[in-house]
Amino acid sequence: MKIAILSPVAWRTPPRHYGPWERFVSLLSEGLVQKGIDVTVFASGDSFTSGKLEWICSTPYEEDPSLDAKACEALHIGHFFEQAHHFDLLHNNFDFLPLAFSRLVDRPMLTTIHGFSSPKILPVYEQYNNAGYYVSISNADRSPRLRYLDTVYHGIDLNEFSYQEEPGSYLLYFGRIHPDKGTAAAIAIAKKSKMPLKIAGIIQDQNYFQTEVLPLIDNEQIIYLGSAGPEERNRLLGEAYALLHPIYFAEPFGLSVVEAMACGTPVIAFDRGSMPEVIANGKTGFIVREIAEAVECMPDVSRLSRFECRKWVENHFSQDIMTEKYIDLYRQILQKHPVSD
Repeated sequence: MKIAILSPVAWRTPPRHYGPWERFVSLLSEGLVQKGIDVTVFASGDSFTSGKLEWICSTPYEEDPSLDAKACEALHIGHFFEQAHHFDLLHNNFDFLPLAFSRLVDRPMLTTIHGFSSPKILPVYEQYNNAGYYVSISNADRSPRLRYLDTVYHGIDLNEFSYQEEPGSYLLYFGRIHPDKGTAAAIAIAKKSKMPLKIAGIIQDQNYFQTEVLPLIDNEQIIYLGSAGPEERNRLLGEAYALLHPIYFAEPFGLSVVEAMACGTPVIAFDRGSMPEVIANGKTGFIVREIAEAVECMPDVSRLSRFECRKWVENHFSQDIMTEKYIDLYRQILQKHPVSD
């Protein structure tokens, strides 16, 4: 079984800091290699993989201002399909654009849909409903207009996250600074709870940061740390009292939520998107509707078992579980599309 996996080229695979789709590709491809699958990752040239690496863009365009994003994407996707005949199956993690080329090659393509940036892109997915295979990353993120092969939750490498038995004394916001992610709401929850808050993440909406977040950062109770790499991420998540995830959009999955629980840290999240699937309400965290409710449940966090948080992730969101499910899907597809060269 020879699998070609298409990663985005916005960030390195795996990402240095931010890059959830690139992180997924890395986790899956590493898991597949460990299972003996022949994997080639199509990513930026500075990427790392235990499999084979194919690239045409030497660096990610978000990390190199001299590059044009559309030009990089066009070259990258074109290179992927030009090499399609070398593989048994193509696995697309680059949103809707590669679908437009999928009928030009004779290899089956599986697309993991990592969310919908806009309803306007749905017609593309609809057009190729019968030409390939779709996987959702949560049941909440499914469109009734599309046909799905399965839902496969993201899995994480548990070795990257240290279980912390004793809770810390601060709250943590870990994610991009954007209105959708509720950075200002996290600050409000911390202030009303009279607890310190550490904020870690890239600034994705500069105006929102300048007007709604920066004026409230005092570097005493409310501290902005910038973007956190893997080692700092592990420490910040593990030493927190709770992760705050007050989202204002239907989040398709939420890797930071799973990563926090892997460290033993419960999560307080707004009831949107996939949160009821990812969090065991009342056991690994609390799913609430508003800021006041988040503040009200804060004392109850200390009564949650941090061990149960870790076990929940081990049983539902491990890299191994995710990898096995994708291997099963690959086999299902290849039974329908035997490759003959």
